[in-house]
Amino acid sequence: MGVEIERKFRVRAGWRPDSAGEEIAQGYLSSVPERTVRVRLRGGRGYLTVKGKNGGADAARRAEFEYEIPAADARALLALAEPGVIEKERCLVPAVDGHTWEVDIFHGENEGLVVAEIELGAEDEPFARPDWLADEVTGDARYYNSSLARTPYRLWEER
Repeated sequence: MGVEIERKFRVRAGWRPDSAGEEIAQGYLSSVPERTVRVRLRGGRGYLTVKGKNGGADAARRAEFEYEIPAADARALLALAEPGVIEKERCLVPAVDGHTWEVDIFHGENEGLVVAEIELGAEDEPFARPDWLADEVTGDARYYNSSLARTPYRLWEER
């Protein structure tokens, strides 16, 4: 079984990666808490991803299965997705400890939100925390992409 262990942080206001990233469009065929089924277009390639429940004491760990699909299929599935397609630019930022940060700069309805994620081998794996990180939001459901599709960042009263 595929497992994802990921920690998520807001990025300090004004900080941006040095290099441009890759544009991503993603939508959800299912966004119920027990599972999400996501379709994504990234760099001209299509992906279908199924993720298990996220939250609780193990907010950083969940089942994940991702498969590459034809880009034409991804475009057709995006047209079938629930309302609220996510638009973002993903930049990869190498860390000093060998990890890579994925920094998502959101566009469209989520403009103004910048989030960094790091994938780990274990929940307690140590990692260097760059000074451009702000607060951790790993277990905060508002920051799940499936939640951002339903309730975009621009509609949040508290940021």
